[in-house]
Amino acid sequence: MPTIVDDWELALDIDQVLRGQGAKPDIIRKRSPNLVEVAERAIAEGSSLIKPRLIYRRMALESVMHERLLLRGGGKLQSSLLAQHLSPAEEIVFVVCTIGADIDSWTSEAFKTDPLFAVSLDGLGNAAVEDLAKQACRHFEKAAREKRMEVSIPLSPGMQGWPVDDGQDQIFGLLPAQKIGVKLNRSRMMSPSKSLSMAIGIGKHLAGGGRQCDFCMLNKTCRYKDLYV
Repeated sequence: MPTIVDDWELALDIDQVLRGQGAKPDIIRKRSPNLVEVAERAIAEGSSLIKPRLIYRRMALESVMHERLLLRGGGKLQSSLLAQHLSPAEEIVFVVCTIGADIDSWTSEAFKTDPLFAVSLDGLGNAAVEDLAKQACRHFEKAAREKRMEVSIPLSPGMQGWPVDDGQDQIFGLLPAQKIGVKLNRSRMMSPSKSLSMAIGIGKHLAGGGRQCDFCMLNKTCRYKDLYV
């Protein structure tokens, strides 16, 4: 059954907000110290708008045939990426996490009068949802290790071998994400925008090496990929 967790604590710093804007903190501190002050203001005024919530569901993996993964209790996944990484898994955790819509609304309003501050608020939101996703991954990894299991890297719709349309429909078909206020629009984008979806494999013989960026469709052209480890 799906489980909702909403007792997350996010402690964000200026560097995270700057990275959330797609900037390198060390360069910004040298060349544009005023942006550091704006990022600090975004944290001070925007943190109260962040409402981290997460819903997840663990499902046993019954079999894998070619690029199709069958789940116990119903449900199937069609993806070369998932077949590649999750074939050895015993179960898969499906996750949708969000920080809510409040920061989106305030960012939109801020763009009308203070675009620089709005960009920092957007960076704060990006940093917050990414930190929430990382905390979730650490949570599942810790639980797996206690059972002497391993975890895969988190895999998200939009990565090579798992198209956004297919992946979002599959995850949202298994998770009632509307219970935490997350919905899909016709373009398969999530609303609120500061939301993430992912699948994580758990098993005794899983390799967790690599980075999400290695399998991103924009890997060769993205200017942000070197900002994250």
